[in-house]
Amino acid sequence: MNNLIDTFGDWYDRIFNFINAHFSGIASLTLRLILGPVLIGAGWEKITGNNWFSQEILPFPFSVLPVELSWFLASWTEFIGGICLLLGLATRIWAIPLAITMLVAAGSVHWDNGWAAIAPSNPPAICIPDSDANRNSNVFERYIECRNVNERTIEASKRLSRAKDILREHGNYRYLNGSGSIVKLNNGIEFAMIYFAMVLALLFIGGGRYFSLDYYLRLLFRRDPSTH
Repeated sequence: MNNLIDTFGDWYDRIFNFINAHFSGIASLTLRLILGPVLIGAGWEKITGNNWFSQEILPFPFSVLPVELSWFLASWTEFIGGICLLLGLATRIWAIPLAITMLVAAGSVHWDNGWAAIAPSNPPAICIPDSDANRNSNVFERYIECRNVNERTIEASKRLSRAKDILREHGNYRYLNGSGSIVKLNNGIEFAMIYFAMVLALLFIGGGRYFSLDYYLRLLFRRDPSTH
């Protein structure tokens, strides 16, 4: 039995050491390919005129900075940082200001809207206060069913239902709904926190082997690239 366990452990180590030695960069590459275009687009949108910044919505200490400076820092951090992430250039360095930007966005723009980025189109009855299903449920059941539901998303679902009724009556609903269900944006912190988790991961794993400029720059300067 011990020999079987030792043999399994040896093979396990060999397989995952091989994966780590030759394919670890794929994880970083995947994160960077997802994040880079999103950040570039968000930064460019701000740079070209969509400036929602105001001192009232920014948390301390950013609220004491001039609005123009906050806009400049956020816009160009996202735009240039997104490009650098795509290239895998200074990945860990850019991950720090990008993580801060995501937290500021979550706290200043999205926090009051709860977690969900997209409002549930049809909240379960268990999530409706004072309903029979709600009264007959326990805390665990309500958590499972209602973790993305709050008063705001319930109201949003009512407005979405009304909008769909209008479209069914006065529009070509099959065409309008043909590329996917019509939804209502809740604008919660979900996306900002997912992006924060992704740039936090890049802070620790770096640009990765083979698929980043960081890796080849470290080879060029004769430093061990295995950790980047």
